[in-house]
Amino acid sequence: MAGHSQFKNIMHRKGAQDAKKAKVFTKIIRELTVAARANPDPIGNPRLRAAILAARESNMPKDTMDRAIKRGAGGEDQTNYEEVRYEGYGPGGVAVIVEALTDNRNRTATDVRTAFSKNGGSLGETNSVSFMFERIGNVVYPVAAASADAMFEAALEAGARDVESTDEGHNIVSEPDDYAGVLSTLEKKFGAPKSTGIIWRAQTTAPLDKDGAESILKMIDALEESDDVRAVYANFEVSDEVMSQLSA
Repeated sequence: MAGHSQFKNIMHRKGAQDAKKAKVFTKIIRELTVAARANPDPIGNPRLRAAILAARESNMPKDTMDRAIKRGAGGEDQTNYEEVRYEGYGPGGVAVIVEALTDNRNRTATDVRTAFSKNGGSLGETNSVSFMFERIGNVVYPVAAASADAMFEAALEAGARDVESTDEGHNIVSEPDDYAGVLSTLEKKFGAPKSTGIIWRAQTTAPLDKDGAESILKMIDALEESDDVRAVYANFEVSDEVMSQLSA
């Protein structure tokens, strides 16, 4: 398990409890609404396509998704949302980046600071840990979408930087500026991906034991309790063996 979370996996770590699911829906509805303000046509709006995929992955009812998009496209939601990034260190010195979408910076800053401080972390200044990460376009397809060779060839022709194919799926990496073109080209050939977006990827990761993994996952859970937090990234790695111990 790599040290980052996005809409697609926020609800899976501890199961799809009703409260968790409702919170994920709240985050995705906000993202759908904000993304639709720029362009309600997902064909020309990669951010909206990513949010729609996240909505489908979380089994959001189609009418709920459509209402959020229409609300954003029609200007019915006048809430002034801002994108804010927080950086700091979690327990064990794990580097953490938090992305938020908020209409109240003070409230969000308090939530994030509290999650850090109560879980053995410390909030830092902007750019205090982002140098340990790289900003990339990320497109994920299931294994069944294509063979590793076919996906590799198509992705490179589309302008991708790299392709990582495993038993779990195909992970296509691009530069942020090339992301929209890569996504559109691959969708035409293979259909909609499993998930997609522009994310932060750790350039180096630190392996954690059971205690370390429990501590950082507890902090990530606390961060994700805030409706304003849309994604959390951290430079840790947890082995399958440790994950099995956590699940026991």
